[in-house]
Amino acid sequence: MTAISATTPIPANSTWTVDPVHSTVGFAVKHMVVSTFRGQFDDYSATLTANEDGTLTLEGRVAADSIAVKDENLATHLKAPDFFDTERHPYVTFSSTLVRADNGSLTVDGELTIKGNSRPIEARGVITEPHETFGGVEKVGLELEAVVDRTQYGLDWNAPLPKGGFALANEVKLQINLELAQPEA
Repeated sequence: MTAISATTPIPANSTWTVDPVHSTVGFAVKHMVVSTFRGQFDDYSATLTANEDGTLTLEGRVAADSIAVKDENLATHLKAPDFFDTERHPYVTFSSTLVRADNGSLTVDGELTIKGNSRPIEARGVITEPHETFGGVEKVGLELEAVVDRTQYGLDWNAPLPKGGFALANEVKLQINLELAQPEA
């Protein structure tokens, strides 16, 4: 794991863990050619570490069966082998290989593993510097987006539409909004 940070507002030798109440891990995909379908995962963890040399690393894990969509039948299909195959592949994981923060902008390179398929990924977004919140808790924020081809991760299901096109686009936008806090001593 390599991490480089040009200018980071995060103090060295600090670890930050996700506040799941105030964070979201979601996705968006073009559906039936005409709209964007959104969903999210309800069970996830993430850790941001600022190393002694000031470099940053980001690690995350999502319980694939915690997928949350508005239709129970769709949720069941998304957990099946056509999509996440949660029985055989219970987690989606991410591990950073390079983190670059500069004046609030953030670029995170890493390896995303879905359904046993690991691929390099680049996410872009913003990082907020530490800020004291209620009860004296220090928090930082990360907002990241990345676009992946779902078929490269074995999420191949699709259906042709009667007049052309497909039910689902292959490109999926991952949208990660994390509020992270330093663990209490």
